[in-house]
Amino acid sequence: MGLLIVLLLTCAALPWASSDPSDEACLTHLSQTLKDPLKNLQNWTKSTFANPCSGFTSYLPGATCNNGRIYKLSLTNLSLQGSISPFLSNCTNLQSLDLSSNSISGTIPQDLQYLVNLAVLNLSSNRLEGEIPPQLTLCAYLNVIDLHDNLLTGQIPPELGLLARLSAFDVSYNKLSGPIPASLGNRSGALPRFNATSFEGNKDLYGYPLPPMKTKGLSVLAIVGIGLGSGLASLVLSFTGVCIWLKITEEKMAAEEGKVSQYMPDY
Repeated sequence: MGLLIVLLLTCAALPWASSDPSDEACLTHLSQTLKDPLKNLQNWTKSTFANPCSGFTSYLPGATCNNGRIYKLSLTNLSLQGSISPFLSNCTNLQSLDLSSNSISGTIPQDLQYLVNLAVLNLSSNRLEGEIPPQLTLCAYLNVIDLHDNLLTGQIPPELGLLARLSAFDVSYNKLSGPIPASLGNRSGALPRFNATSFEGNKDLYGYPLPPMKTKGLSVLAIVGIGLGSGLASLVLSFTGVCIWLKITEEKMAAEEGKVSQYMPDY
């Protein structure tokens, strides 16, 4: 009897294998906002969301599990459309999010700031619009931010330069504008530095490591050149006018001398 009680207490103390409600909500909302025209995510069903992991085994294509929780999502080059659900932040154990090379539109949710364990964020080669949320700075473990080849606008948040672990940063080929923050373009100390390829392809973006802002209007050299050119043109016109006037005067004097010579007596 005593042994039976011990066994019952031991079983009661063991954790039951059950899904995490946060992961279930995360996956459910993500599947609702993403469109899958090629049916690459057929196994992404409600019944699977209720139990997506078994230890380190995942029952969802594109998902990796770690100790029963969603650890990584890699849904790349699947022709996915739609938008990124803000409820993605419920996957609180997520350390890598890669949705690159799709046709996802909309904005980057500010709620991603709650993925405090996130180390890799790759949303490149999509159709994302709007501004880069400065709240990403709260993801202190971020090593990679790759947002290149989208339609992002506005300025680069200087707060992102505070991410001490950031070793890869790419916002090239968007519609970003304004100055490149020195905290990213000219990092000091042992922090990794990012070259021009991380920022190129943004028409209105300027500052190191890109060229400085283009001055609007005429440059000083252009103004001086125009002034010199105008002065030279005026001088040429004036000289030509004087020559013409002298020529006319000379012809008139010659004509007058001819008239006078007709009335002069011969000696």
